[in-house]
Amino acid sequence: MHDPVQVFNQAADWHRQGNLAAAERLYLKMLEAQPDHFDALHLLGVLRCQQGRFTEALALIGGARKKNPGFPPVHLNYGLALDALKRREDALSCFDQALALAPDYAEAHYNRGVVLRALDRTVEALASFDRALSIRADYVEALNNRGIVLRDLGRPAEALASFEQALAFRPSFADALNNRGNALQSLDRPLEALASYDAALALQPRNALALNNRGNALRRLRRHEEAIASYDRALEIDRGYADALNNRGIALRELNRLDAALASFDAALAARADFTKALANRGALLQLLSRPAEALECYDKLLALKDDHTEAHYNRGIALRDLRRLPESLASFDRALALRADDADALNNRGLVLRDLERPLEALASFDSALSIAPDNAEMHVNRSCLRLLLGDYESGWEEFEWRWQVAEIARWRREFSKPLWLGDHSLTGKAILLHAEQGLGDAIQFVRYAPLLAAAGAEVLIEAPQPLQDLFAQMPGVSCFAPGEVPEDFDYHCPLLSLPLAFKTTVVTIPATVPYLSVPDQRVTRWNGALAETGRLRVGVVWAGNPMFKNDQTRSVGLGPLLPLLSLPAIDFYSLQKDMRSGDRERLAACAGVMHLGDALADFADTAAVIGALDLVISSDTSVAHLAGALGKPTWILLQHVADWRWLIGREDSPWYPSARLFRQPKDGDWESVVRRVKNELDQYTREPMQI
Repeated sequence: MHDPVQVFNQAADWHRQGNLAAAERLYLKMLEAQPDHFDALHLLGVLRCQQGRFTEALALIGGARKKNPGFPPVHLNYGLALDALKRREDALSCFDQALALAPDYAEAHYNRGVVLRALDRTVEALASFDRALSIRADYVEALNNRGIVLRDLGRPAEALASFEQALAFRPSFADALNNRGNALQSLDRPLEALASYDAALALQPRNALALNNRGNALRRLRRHEEAIASYDRALEIDRGYADALNNRGIALRELNRLDAALASFDAALAARADFTKALANRGALLQLLSRPAEALECYDKLLALKDDHTEAHYNRGIALRDLRRLPESLASFDRALALRADDADALNNRGLVLRDLERPLEALASFDSALSIAPDNAEMHVNRSCLRLLLGDYESGWEEFEWRWQVAEIARWRREFSKPLWLGDHSLTGKAILLHAEQGLGDAIQFVRYAPLLAAAGAEVLIEAPQPLQDLFAQMPGVSCFAPGEVPEDFDYHCPLLSLPLAFKTTVVTIPATVPYLSVPDQRVTRWNGALAETGRLRVGVVWAGNPMFKNDQTRSVGLGPLLPLLSLPAIDFYSLQKDMRSGDRERLAACAGVMHLGDALADFADTAAVIGALDLVISSDTSVAHLAGALGKPTWILLQHVADWRWLIGREDSPWYPSARLFRQPKDGDWESVVRRVKNELDQYTREPMQI
């Protein structure tokens, strides 16, 4: 076959049929004979694009373009090669040149839209797809991409309509079925989305993108195990599919398989180091695992890639607060708010940091701003109420503290009774009232002080108390104590213990602070009589940590390590009343010759109270034992973080709740060394020259 026309026609036929190797041989043969043959240059350039050899394609099509610049397809195909090389602005210029020659060139309008979307010029992209469709209504690729752009623009209902139009023309269009599923997900219709993905996979079983999206729909349906299986199928096809690895990590996290979730996020980042979603998810998981320093590294990497990522600045602020790097935490929340001024969560957490920085009035203003945006947010109300109580504004603080029942972690303590709640609005003379404990054991000890006042006012007082407090509370005059679930039903009112200050309209001045208001059962005194050696030395009980499940325990508890210099003082008998021992505490304690550990032998708070009764002094972190010692009227030194819990107020060394207590505060955040040094000096001075404890 020597006729050039026949050779070209045969090459073009093979090209259309997909026989690229045969077509390539004939194009090259033609160019050997005629190096500037327009059609051979042009179509061999198109073939090189199909082979992924885009630089060669540019040279070939560029030669054809110079040969015949009035032919619109040559500009289109040159633009496609430029787009493949990520030279999108140049590609756009080529499509515009094609359209200048042929304004109704649907393919040029379509590809122009594709490039505009890649350039994040979505509104212009939509106009280009619409123009292509005005020329060719059944242009299914344009309908599909139009739907993608509409979803990008937050118009999922219109996107869905566009995908369904494409499918009406071509029911077996797998990409449109997949994208239809995405639109249905955006419309919160995950079950229908799942069906659309399944239809796409029936056509293309190895479509990793559809398998990943199918996993997302299953995850929305809370079918996490099936979601993971779908992600795993996608990863069998593409082991480095970062999106599937990231989404798999999310599903594993939902199943509380946290180590596996972390490994999945790590794999996603190994596949794509600049994957901001995976960095964000890994950081959030590390915070959940109480690894804030590593979480911070994730957020810093993310922000190096995308400095305007609001959530990363917000979460970075939380991680820095956990690390007690408070000024930096404040700066992160401020940056998040500069990006999104109406972020109520950022304002709320900013308020917490300002409180910890001992800037309470600014903190109050931040909580006010948060609540102006989210007026029904219970957690924010509780944060503001606690700050008001910390500032001594009891009138507003107690009232707002009632929002606590709408906070999930406190709501579990809520009790529902058929009898009405009493908040001081009715006389209780001749009436029976049930008081019930909530939250921590220390809270119950602090606020049970109101029970005798109710009894003195003529009420029959019933108390439902946790088991460790029952024998202790049963000693209170005029009070009947019951275990949970054993309270008789013939009472008239009920009240949670922490609502009693509101019911009594308590102010700082009117706190009922007569101590002791608790006493030790006689049999417990007998049991513990003689347990403490008679040495004539000062007897000091110590507690260094509270409930490890309390979220702020690491900050409020001094820990045994910093306390060890105190326990080395001579001429003092120290008694450990610590119940919850941390890792390494027993070994450290065993090395302290002057300390007798009693914590393991204390069955309940009545036992602890009996021991405290035989002591001269109790030194404790902010724990339930500190409250117990104060309620017993025992001299109590309480070691407090720099800005302590609301009940200790600000800047005071005494407590209006416990007249026998002294407060030793950190001079700056995290500085337990100074606190212990001061306590040690005062105790050492006492052993040399007795003074009032």
